[in-house]
Amino acid sequence: MARERRTYVCQSCGATQPRWTGRCDACGAWNSVTEEVVTTRSGAARRAAGRIELVPLAGEVAPPPRTATGIEEFDRVLGGGIVRGSAVLIGGDPGIGKSTLMLQVAATLAGAGRDGIYVSGEESIEQVQLRARRLGLAGSPLRLASATVVEEVLAVLEGREAPALLVIDSIQTMASTELEAAPGTVSQIRFAADRLIRFAKRSGTALFLIGHVTKDGQIAGPRVLEHMVDTVLYFEGERGHQYRLLRAIKNRFGPANELGVFEMREAGLLPVANPSELFVGDRSKRVPGSCVFAGMEGSRPVLVEIQALVAPSVLATPRRAVVGWDGNRLAMVLAVLETRCGLVTAGRDIYLNVAGGLRVQEPAADLAVAAALVSSIENRPLPPESVVFGEIGLAGEVRAVGQAEARLREARKLGFGLAILPPTKAPPAGIALREVRRLNELIALLAADGRSRPAARAAVE
Repeated sequence: MARERRTYVCQSCGATQPRWTGRCDACGAWNSVTEEVVTTRSGAARRAAGRIELVPLAGEVAPPPRTATGIEEFDRVLGGGIVRGSAVLIGGDPGIGKSTLMLQVAATLAGAGRDGIYVSGEESIEQVQLRARRLGLAGSPLRLASATVVEEVLAVLEGREAPALLVIDSIQTMASTELEAAPGTVSQIRFAADRLIRFAKRSGTALFLIGHVTKDGQIAGPRVLEHMVDTVLYFEGERGHQYRLLRAIKNRFGPANELGVFEMREAGLLPVANPSELFVGDRSKRVPGSCVFAGMEGSRPVLVEIQALVAPSVLATPRRAVVGWDGNRLAMVLAVLETRCGLVTAGRDIYLNVAGGLRVQEPAADLAVAAALVSSIENRPLPPESVVFGEIGLAGEVRAVGQAEARLREARKLGFGLAILPPTKAPPAGIALREVRRLNELIALLAADGRSRPAARAAVE
């Protein structure tokens, strides 16, 4: 028979405590430990469970069939489309566009003849219908429901043909009547997600769970929730910007770190076909401190502008402000510039910004950041129509990075004629190459370019 026991669980990290404490021993959060009731089965009930089947590793397995949603950027992030029976978790800041995007996806699939159900636990059916009318989706045959009890949702789904798509908005509002814990607690989120994922795997329904995020930008609830699903997507971007970035953090059916770019308009989120042109199209040419970085987001090359401003500081501790890049990596680049190249940055405020709201995570941006910093310090613009990429080591060496050929092709397609990069075996692809082996060579290259140019050419064009 089932037995109940009481435990104390941290609502921030999911760690279990033997007794109540004011501060979680695992994550250090205050007032996050709450009491929960856990029901366990007896040993006989556990032994009565079904047995597993062992199969050989060798065998012919076809790739999973995919269903295209008609939204190209969304299909790209998923790896080519929606996989039948998959579970996808999508998170992002409040108001970033999660519900809007999933309503567009579900309505588009329903309009193409795919049965879809959108379950909202935060809004009423009338509110969802009003949003659909604003987005021009009122004519879609998508079915809506407003519920917060997972058993009620599953009872409706079990009694009919399984839909092709099921959207839960949001998983934090779902609760089970089998648990005494309050909605939104670790136990409720984990139990509700497990019931929904089991239904999706059994019926072949593609499940999308919308999740809230914490102040740190992590999806709220236990970390195990991200391990339970097949794909984890994060919405990035600032509310003040009209562009939204959808990034795949985990994907069992496709490449991780794939990026999709959307533009927020009155008609909803519209996909951006060429994000490189978007991120570098409005840049100011011939300005000191501006550098174009040729990066990779998943399998897609993306060009983005990196801006640096180095100014005298009146503070005892100069400011180091970074937007869109790792602050620790900036500290490393500054240390290498000062120690290996003799470029003094002490006593100066340094501001670094990745234009367009994109967050760059790969180390290949080291050389572009260093070029922008040197350009700002020396007040000399970089060579015209040039792109930069490469990784910097602590000894001041410039290391090669992967997929250089794809980066060069994208730069050439957008009209760039010069690439500053580490030694590579990639073909030029119609673009001039300036190879640098050490960081000193980059500084010498910028200095030589400044001397070979008349003073009037340094003005902003």
